[in-house]
Amino acid sequence: MTLSQNTPVRKIPATVITGFLGAGKTTLIRHLLGNARGRRLALIVNEFGEVGIDGELLKACGSPDCTDDDIVELANGCLCCTVADDFLPTLQKLLDRADPPDHIVIETSGLALPKPLVQAFAWPGIRNRTTVDGVIAVVDGAAVAEGRFADDEAALAAQRAADPNLDHDNPLEELFEDQLACADLVLLNKADLLDDAATLRVQTDVAAHLRPGVKTMLLQHGAIDAAVLLGLQAAAEDDIAARRSHHDSEDGEHDHDDFASFAVSLPEQADPQALLNRLAPVIAQHDILRVKGFAAVAGKTMRLVLQGVGARLSHYYDRDWQPGENRGTRLVVIGRAGLDEAAIRAALAA
Repeated sequence: MTLSQNTPVRKIPATVITGFLGAGKTTLIRHLLGNARGRRLALIVNEFGEVGIDGELLKACGSPDCTDDDIVELANGCLCCTVADDFLPTLQKLLDRADPPDHIVIETSGLALPKPLVQAFAWPGIRNRTTVDGVIAVVDGAAVAEGRFADDEAALAAQRAADPNLDHDNPLEELFEDQLACADLVLLNKADLLDDAATLRVQTDVAAHLRPGVKTMLLQHGAIDAAVLLGLQAAAEDDIAARRSHHDSEDGEHDHDDFASFAVSLPEQADPQALLNRLAPVIAQHDILRVKGFAAVAGKTMRLVLQGVGARLSHYYDRDWQPGENRGTRLVVIGRAGLDEAAIRAALAA
């Protein structure tokens, strides 16, 4: 049977998953890939840094519905800054495949603004073939509870009164608010680290930046049913004007010169705790926001995954080293511009 000219072509839905550094986006997506319920998912990963840490973690998900061909890694910096050069051509290739996916999942870096990505879905050649099913904002509930990204309007007003430049000089805060303002669903991750009072405080803070009708859900370890994340049918590209942004007055141009990242390669580690003990003071002494990567541990057949958000460090073994893999240690350090890279490298290598 041939389709008539009036028969609408099914648009492939795409979900944009955004969230600040260490919020738990990769853990969420890894759970999603392992519980896709037969959906053929394709994934676009935007890794901020020189080493594709998140992409490698996702490729280890072990799901038959998630193959190497279904994961595309874009490591040329912030995805929203490279829409025309990287994102749109990648999206086009996925749509042009002989066996296009049922759903496309886009994991932005922690530094990406979601609105420029949503706007890209209105571009010619894209608009009639795919739609933004929803923008999911993943929030580190524990971090917000500690006040690192306080959204209490009274507190912010007091800060502005004390220092009128603080609001403009704090792009992390603006970025956090932009991600919430663009969201169709907000996931408050790490809820197991919050008591009832902290949970209510975080929910109240986050709600102040959401559009009417946007819901929040508590989450632990990124575990959520795929039916909740996929199928929102938000068509976000059609109501882009309602998704306000601090950068709306800048004609879509923005930069992230306040951030820097670099990769550190180290040899096999005799003791993982010794590496953590070296990391902790380095994070405390330098303006480091995030550390993540892999480590090879002497006498261990499995790869050690390291994650650090602020002063919080965690580690676990995820899989065996594969034949031919370089058993080394690779860490990506992300922080504010002006990091003393030489000092950090020397301290980690000590």
